[in-house]
Amino acid sequence: MKSQLTLKKALLTIMFALASVFVFAQGTGKISGTVTDKKTGETLIGVSVKLAGTTRGVGTDVDGKYLLGGLAEGKYTIEVSYVSYATKKITDVEVKAGAVTTLNVVMEEASSQTLKQVVITGNYKKESINALYAQQKNSALISDGISSDMIKRSPDRSTGDVLKRVSGTTIQDNKFVVVRGLADRYNNASLDNTSLPSTEPNKKAFSFDIVPSSLVDNIVVNKTATPDLAADFAGGSIKIITKDIPDQNFMEISLGTGYNSLSTFKDFFNGPRYTENYFGFDTKRDLPSSSTFPRNTAATEALRGNQQAMIAAVNQMPKVWKIGQHDAPLTQNHQFTLGRVKNFKDQSKFGAIISLTYRNAEQTRPVVDREYYTYDYADRVNTFSSNIGAMANFAYVKGNNKISFKNLYNRILDDRFVYREGTDVGRSSDIKYYAFDIVQKGVLKSSLDGDHKISANNKLNWNLSYANIINSQPDQRKIGYLRNVGLRNTNSPFLAVNTALTKENNRLFSDMDETLIGGTVNDQQTVKLFGKNANLKFGVGSNYRQRNFAARLMGLTLKQADQDIQSRPIETLYSTSLINQGLYELSEITANSDKYDANSLTNFGYVMLDQPITDKLRAVYGVRAEKFNLNLNSRGNDGSPVKVKKDYLDFLPSVNLTYALTEKANLRASYYRTLARPEFRELAPFDYYDYELLGNVSGNPSLERTLIDNADIRYEIYPGAGEIFSVSAFYKKFENAIEPNIYDQNSTPAFSFFNVPKATNYGVEIEFRHSLRILGESDFLKNLMFYANGTLVKSKITNPTDQNFITKERPMVGQAPYSVNAGLQYNALDNNLNLSLLYNRIGRRIANAGGQRFDNVWEAPRNVVDFQANYSFYKKKAQIKLNVNDIMNNPAVFYFDNNKDKKYSPANVIVDPVSGAVTKDELLSRYKLGTNVSLSLSYRF
Repeated sequence: MKSQLTLKKALLTIMFALASVFVFAQGTGKISGTVTDKKTGETLIGVSVKLAGTTRGVGTDVDGKYLLGGLAEGKYTIEVSYVSYATKKITDVEVKAGAVTTLNVVMEEASSQTLKQVVITGNYKKESINALYAQQKNSALISDGISSDMIKRSPDRSTGDVLKRVSGTTIQDNKFVVVRGLADRYNNASLDNTSLPSTEPNKKAFSFDIVPSSLVDNIVVNKTATPDLAADFAGGSIKIITKDIPDQNFMEISLGTGYNSLSTFKDFFNGPRYTENYFGFDTKRDLPSSSTFPRNTAATEALRGNQQAMIAAVNQMPKVWKIGQHDAPLTQNHQFTLGRVKNFKDQSKFGAIISLTYRNAEQTRPVVDREYYTYDYADRVNTFSSNIGAMANFAYVKGNNKISFKNLYNRILDDRFVYREGTDVGRSSDIKYYAFDIVQKGVLKSSLDGDHKISANNKLNWNLSYANIINSQPDQRKIGYLRNVGLRNTNSPFLAVNTALTKENNRLFSDMDETLIGGTVNDQQTVKLFGKNANLKFGVGSNYRQRNFAARLMGLTLKQADQDIQSRPIETLYSTSLINQGLYELSEITANSDKYDANSLTNFGYVMLDQPITDKLRAVYGVRAEKFNLNLNSRGNDGSPVKVKKDYLDFLPSVNLTYALTEKANLRASYYRTLARPEFRELAPFDYYDYELLGNVSGNPSLERTLIDNADIRYEIYPGAGEIFSVSAFYKKFENAIEPNIYDQNSTPAFSFFNVPKATNYGVEIEFRHSLRILGESDFLKNLMFYANGTLVKSKITNPTDQNFITKERPMVGQAPYSVNAGLQYNALDNNLNLSLLYNRIGRRIANAGGQRFDNVWEAPRNVVDFQANYSFYKKKAQIKLNVNDIMNNPAVFYFDNNKDKKYSPANVIVDPVSGAVTKDELLSRYKLGTNVSLSLSYRF
């Protein structure tokens, strides 16, 4: 077929005068796009799009999309017409062989019979700019977003990296999003219009690093609410839309490798490694499943009277204490993507996009300093990571109906080995501490969607979804060695602390499995109000969540202290010969609270009206009702049942006003009520030892949901295509805000959560994106884009009065007083060469709330500079991309600001003139992540 097309195209070139005879039947170029309403931004269904002067044309589908195929190279005039709208003719639409020309069209509703008869004529470039303006200006609410084209021109590999570029958005731990200074609990996330459950067992968060950026069509962060959005947010509602039906068939392969300045080709230490670990799985470290291995604490205790059974059980425990060493290799990052589309004779089409991704990296933090309280430690952290992902999206469109089936699977394995050396003055001991921590995270998500145009004035869409998330720690192993500080200059060995189990020295096996099932039906009708078309939208839906969590804390304990055994290196400390002599026994400290199950059911309904009040004023208003029921079952440490029940019915109004000051400028104002509910983990009594915090984390069954009243105002102007200047102000009032707290009067601090009766959060945002052609008319400046966004935020909460906190008032945890993003992007050589230089800085923020002995832990600001260069060649089928991340490699610093000078300054020592007491800043942790350099080559067939 391809050879026939090539021959006929050659004939068409020679016989140019007869081109009109062949062009429609044998061409290979295509024109595609979306048709929208100029004022509302709504897509228009059934619009006629044809080649001017011919009968060749198509109608837009249920998404407002069209595709004109089989076109030869050349320039065309496209005619677009629709009932009650002015007809448009667009000239100079250039088509190239084997390529798709994108032409998005904006239609203007005719206000009179005369205008209906007018044909508006413009060229391709002008219409493309008009479409971009309309997309930017016509959002019903205050939002910021990043398109797939912008993602391609940034050095971002994951969705978490991309979100750092959104105004008012910052990232914690490279995964958890903070919007407008509000931590992950006050944000929600959806993928392809369905909610995502938390991937973390200990906090409400979705790890955005599991969604590769190359699979994303666009990301929008909604910062105000409309009734059709889930109400559980106050900072932002993050919508990720993955790619759908391709415009043409393609196959793309991308191969990438990377270098880290602190890790690659340098010493890397690790526990046992198995082939399956490279693909995100581990089955070698699970608890034994045989009938002779104890299933619970009582069965473990029963072994003590039977030495033979005890030895048999101990020998079944995974033997995984070996420490390996090698030079860390280059990172790998590969992707395969296949797109297929089939157009049928009845104007229907079927499309599919299938993608496979693989990433593997070994990274080291050579030195993590910890200097506070009685601790003076230096950690070495080695992390092996593997990530496999798959996406399979299918869609069928026929006339006014579309059915899509979208699927995402992603699995991450992180295998961390930590070696700690230092001194604990509180125990008068030098220490050596080993922690092997492997975590498996997986997400499987499927959604079935339907979009239907019931009549000229009625659209219906529905959604069914299923998601499953697992988070497993198959064998977190921790063991410490101690030696009295008075024996430093002697031959006295370090001795393993293995005569009894503690939360600091044990083996943790935990599994979390969560399922989410949801369904939604939405109906939108166009109605006449005061002589103008308005959109009435209403819908109902339900979301059900079920979580099961269980943990066991076990380990081998030496029956009697024995210096010869306890001084052995970790590789032989638990040797088979010692076990078979009956010197070790299996012990368990699993508590009754180390297991819980929970479920929640959210039923909702809403009604909203998108109404043009005047030609310039638009109002989107309505109310959402949510009925929420939660049940959680666990046990207290004494074995008594712990049952948590929550039952709420909330009515949540919202109003968004948009006034079009000019064709390029809007003034927006909004009020809306939202909420935040405690996460299952925050309610469960499960007590988890965090060896990095050196403390226990547990839930609070008494937590209540948070109600938030929000107000926003924003001015925005769009000087040119893809350009914006905006200024926003916002205010949020919280009732029963959920915050972490600490009880640190015991030797081991206890972290939990509490409700703050009242809290406020307010601030301003500024965003600027503009071509530097304003500085001159040279081609260089025209192709150079500068963008910057900044946020100033302030919040205040009051700590509880049940204990004597060092700090009575403080900002919210995770809230930075400012954040800055800036960048330069340059395009040249017919957009084949793209260069980007990006900058990010986040103000100091509380990482952990303080208590009575320890003050707040602050994260210091750090400057992050990234660079990317990508070059497309071979008819834009091939692309080479160079990324350099974190060029400055500033250290990450988490500290106690004991001298109250609002920065980490250990040299600023305050001495009390009376008591002589010394006060200075202390260090929870300080480390560098290294500069990452990656190179990738992709080719599209």
